Amino acid sequence: MDQRSNMMHNGNCLTCKNRHTDWFCNLSPQALTEFETLGMQVMVPAGGTLFFEGQPSRSVSVLCTGHVKLAVSSKDGKTLLVRIAKPGDVLGLSAALLDMPYEITAQALDPVQIKAFQRQDFLRFLERHIEGSMHAAKMLNQEYRDALKDATRLALSVSITGRVARLFSEMILGQNQQYPCFRMSLTHEDLATMLGTTRESVTRTLNEMKRKEIIAIKGTSITVLRRDALELLL
Repeated sequence: MDQRSNMMHNGNCLTCKNRHTDWFCNLSPQALTEFETLGMQVMVPAGGTLFFEGQPSRSVSVLCTGHVKLAVSSKDGKTLLVRIAKPGDVLGLSAALLDMPYEITAQALDPVQIKAFQRQDFLRFLERHIEGSMHAAKMLNQEYRDALKDATRLALSVSITGRVARLFSEMILGQNQQYPCFRMSLTHEDLATMLGTTRESVTRTLNEMKRKEIIAIKGTSITVLRRDALELLL
């Protein structure tokens, strides 16, 4: 995933050097000062849950470091992985705006740091600062685009290999180095639910891509060795 997530936040938004232009917290000095005082820094261990599907929406969190798995469950216990939240994302935003229960469960994939806000404090912040409202709108639009990507991945890639290749191509989008890499914190079971297949099929596909030297896997790090070969699988 995003290598920037490996950098620990210093706990103060005003002096944070990790903030990027596409993050929600990329605010003017005045708005950022209020943003800092309203929220509370919280560390969540890997596997920890930020909130559960169906719980009342009481807080909103901006992800500072790490990655969070967002999933929904069916009545028969099946789980669908919706997407992976990355640093700069806002968690619980749509539920807070609509005053509805959380529609997903948010679970830390690795140790994460968040800036947590009480729901009403966050909404009042958006009312006072137009740039905050604009950033919130951008975040909601990005959620829509991510959902569209997921639907496209499932609909346009008939084969499991094509779905995996499309996902990996999205992960290295914007990287220009010869051997782009990313961190994959998801288990094979998680990937299977995300791609609409089985764990065995995911494992078999990854092994085949390694055998053909399209990718290399070391721990949770995946390196694309042959971008052209990956694109041919789409």
